Amino acid sequence: MTDSSAESFQEVPIRDQSIRLGQLLKLANLIASGSDAKPLLGSGKILVNGDVESRRGRTLWPGDRVTCGDVVVQVTRAAEADNAR
Repeated sequence: MTDSSAESFQEVPIRDQSIRLGQLLKLANLIASGSDAKPLLGSGKILVNGDVESRRGRTLWPGDRVTCGDVVVQVTRAAEADNAR
């Protein structure tokens, strides 16, 4: 039996040094397109490392955590084997 109030956690590996918040929201399937980011960010429901974030272009680095409702997404570095593909 699962607790419906529990957070959903996922890691999103990136190949580059950093990623923009809008791109991460798409990769994590929290938005369907870039145009969906603005109203979501304007709602004050996006937290980056515990702080409300409203900038779609915010730079995120491995280790940063983005929270949207009950979903927590952590930016991670892609494994070297994945980078070779």
